[in-house]
Amino acid sequence: MAKRLRVGLIGFKFMGKAHSNAWRQVQRFFDLPVEVEMRALCGPPAEAAEAHAAAKTLGWADVDLDFKNFVRRGDLDLIDICTDNFLHAPMGIAAAQAGKHVLCEKPLTTSLAEAKRMLAAARKAGIVHGLSHNYRAAPAVAYARELIDRGLIGKIYHWRAVYLQDWIMDPNFPLVWRLVKSRAGSGAHGDLNAHVIDLARYLVGEITQVNGLMETFIKERPLLAEAGGGLGETRRKTAQKMGRVTVDDATLFMARFANGAVGSFEATRFAGGRRNYNCFELNGSKGSLVWNLERMNELQYYNADDPAGQQGFRTINATEPPHPFIKAWWPAGHIIGWEHTFTHTVYKMIMAVAGKKKMSPDWQDGVKNQAILDAVEASAKSGRWEKVKA
Repeated sequence: MAKRLRVGLIGFKFMGKAHSNAWRQVQRFFDLPVEVEMRALCGPPAEAAEAHAAAKTLGWADVDLDFKNFVRRGDLDLIDICTDNFLHAPMGIAAAQAGKHVLCEKPLTTSLAEAKRMLAAARKAGIVHGLSHNYRAAPAVAYARELIDRGLIGKIYHWRAVYLQDWIMDPNFPLVWRLVKSRAGSGAHGDLNAHVIDLARYLVGEITQVNGLMETFIKERPLLAEAGGGLGETRRKTAQKMGRVTVDDATLFMARFANGAVGSFEATRFAGGRRNYNCFELNGSKGSLVWNLERMNELQYYNADDPAGQQGFRTINATEPPHPFIKAWWPAGHIIGWEHTFTHTVYKMIMAVAGKKKMSPDWQDGVKNQAILDAVEASAKSGRWEKVKA
C-alpha cells in the first residue's frame, strides 16, 4: 500500500463542500495508515470560474474540467462522486474501469438496473467501492448497532422512521434538478427514504416486501433562469415559464423484514417547521431505541429488565471513548455535529482502501437499497404489496 492516498472530487456544491471538509479534517484527527492528498477537483466546464474558486476555498490542489481525463489521471487513487444522481452511474463505472477506488454519494443511482451495472463494474475492476450514507457514521447510530448485536434489544418487532423536511413548500420555489425525475430518479423518496432504508437494513435486516404510496402536491413550478441545485443552494432566479414536477413530494410505505419485524417509513419535503428531522424508533422484546438527527449525539434506550417503577427511556450521550469514532475528537460531553458523520465516512473508506476493514455501506448495499426504492414505486403504481427483488 502506497503511503499516500491521492483523492479527486467531482462536484463542489452542497455535498461537495461536506465531503471536502471531511477529506480536509480526517487526517488531522484520526490515526491513518496513509497520508491523504486532496489532489484535484472536477466540475462542469460551464462553471470553470466557480470550480477554481471552490478548489481554492475547499482545499483542492488542482482543477480538471475534463471528466474523461479526470478519471484516467495517474495522480489519483480514489474518486469521490458528489454530483446529480443521474451522473453517478456513468461516472462511477468510468472511474472503476480506470482502476480508481470510488466513494459515491447516495442514492447509488436512479434505478436498480444502473445500480447493478455499477456494482458489476466495481467487482470486475477489483476496486474498493463505498456509498456515502453518512448517518451510519453517527456515533449514536453505530452504538445502537452495537447494542442490537449484543442482544440488549432482543427480538426486534417494530421499526418506524420518518425523514421530514419543508424546503419546497413555497409553490414559487423553482424547478431545481432534485424535482426532475430524469436527473434525480425520485424526490423525497430517493433523497430521504434512501437514508432511512439504509438505516433500517443496517439496524434491523433485509426488507422483503413493501406497500407504498407517493404524492406530488405541487404539480408545476417556475423554471430556473439560472442554474441552482436546490437544498443548500442560494441562486434561485426563475423565469416566467412553468415546468412539470416529475418526482414525489412525499412517499410513505410499510415494510416486512426477513426476520419477522414490521416497519413504517415516511419521507416528505412538506412537513412545515421540520428542517431536517430524521428520526427512527426500534421496539424489541427486551427494549427499545430512539434516535433523532436533530439531537444526533443522544440515543434513547429503554431496558425492559429495569425494575418496576424505574422503567423508562434513558438518554445516552454518545460522546465518550467507548462510543464509535469518539476517541478521535473531544472530551466526554463535548458534542460533535452533522459534518463529522462525513469525516467518519471517509475515514472508513480510507481504512478499507488500506485493507484494514471492509467498507460499509458499499455498492452492494446501494443495490439492495435501490431494489427497495424501486419496489416502493412499483407498489405505489400497482396499489399492492410488492416483493423486493435485488
